[in-house]
Amino acid sequence: MGFFSYIFQDWKVNRGNVKGRLVLTMFRLVNAINTYTLTKIIFFPYLIFYRFFVEWTLGVELPRKLTIGPNFVFYHGQGLVVNNKVVIGENCVLRNGVVIGHKKMADGSLSGCPRLGDNVDVGANVCIIGDIVIGNNVTIGAGTVVVKSIPDNSVAVGNPARVLNNRVESPIESI
Repeated sequence: MGFFSYIFQDWKVNRGNVKGRLVLTMFRLVNAINTYTLTKIIFFPYLIFYRFFVEWTLGVELPRKLTIGPNFVFYHGQGLVVNNKVVIGENCVLRNGVVIGHKKMADGSLSGCPRLGDNVDVGANVCIIGDIVIGNNVTIGAGTVVVKSIPDNSVAVGNPARVLNNRVESPIESI
């Protein structure tokens, strides 16, 4: 998918979220610049500006090497930290205070980074660490600490994350 189609899709799903639109437009541009060595050299001042403005001023760490699918939404981006080796699928939502990255192993080495599937909804103040896979159509509740993989079509809550496999909602009883 092309650079402009990502931007238009991001703008559509972030309607009314000015900060989200601004950060994602700047992210998609820095992500495109990062594709070739020549563009990195030519647009080096923009790479520095992006790091200073988005990461330091706005408090949203979306590194230029990060892979994010289309229709990405983030709400209240303060404290959002994502490692550059994380892969985020399509139609994903991240909220404030989310941290996604590697962890330090007992031998001192670093683990791999998480991979989020499509249609993943991550609540506020969630921590997802380690070489794990978050399946498609997963909802992760606020304050959850995820250190193990989560299967498709699940809800995860708690610290450490407890997976609720049944996503079928009970019908509301009429009075």
